[in-house]
Amino acid sequence: MNNLQKTGGALAVLLLVLSFLNCRSVATPQAEPEKPVILVVSFGTSYNESRQKTIGAIEDAIARAYPAYSVRRAFTSQIVIDHIYQRDGEKIDNVTEALNRLVAEGAQDLIVQPTHLMQGIEQKEMLSQVQPFESKFRSIKYGKPVLASEADYTALVSILREETNTYAGPDTAIVFMGHGTEAASNADYTKLAALFKEQGLSNYFIGTVEASPSLDDVIVQLREAGLEKLTLLPLMIVAGDHANNDMAGDEEDSWKSILTAEGFSVQTVLRGLGEYPELQAHIVQHVADAMR
Repeated sequence: MNNLQKTGGALAVLLLVLSFLNCRSVATPQAEPEKPVILVVSFGTSYNESRQKTIGAIEDAIARAYPAYSVRRAFTSQIVIDHIYQRDGEKIDNVTEALNRLVAEGAQDLIVQPTHLMQGIEQKEMLSQVQPFESKFRSIKYGKPVLASEADYTALVSILREETNTYAGPDTAIVFMGHGTEAASNADYTKLAALFKEQGLSNYFIGTVEASPSLDDVIVQLREAGLEKLTLLPLMIVAGDHANNDMAGDEEDSWKSILTAEGFSVQTVLRGLGEYPELQAHIVQHVADAMR
């Protein structure tokens, strides 16, 4: 057999093998679809350490609870996203970018779980950004923010009491600083404060940076209660800019400075709600509720 015949024979065998493999590939079932996804949506913070201890810890808790799901991150604050990228070179998706990425990857089933404290402006904006994508997924389910039902308010008061009992005492007030909002959900702060009183926690108080009750309101309440020692804590998922500057900063307009000037003995605790294990578990439960 000459070389030409050998080459022709080898080529025929190769074509036969390729044809066989091609037939097998057509008959092979399609690969399993992408894992279902839990998109965890947060306002965000540029404070790296707090971000890891709060938002990151919540995401990790969800991932541990639901290993069959891919857990992704999105922030609603473009200012925070841009600041992190310009400073650290780390790119974090906003909600629209995260959803476009999931569509491109072929994700079919999605749960959107916010870490927002209440059903305020950020929550509404998040929903308005997700809803146009509903037709691009086989299913989208929505988890609730931390405060969404009567049981949630009671649960949060219990979590706050458990996490702060080492700071509390008959002569020491616990003062939480919330953000405050112009949305109707601002009433949640008053509702939580009333629940504290109903549960006998008369030395627990709540004020807000940008709405009511204000710090002035809290000072009046502290005077009426006859309390001169207090511990300040953020009533926010992260201990970010408001907690570090507006609450615990050394500037004369911070809550710490104002309260000190008013004659109070002030201790500050820079610990976001997202650091509390029971709060993490609370959000994990909201994911389970969404699944159902």
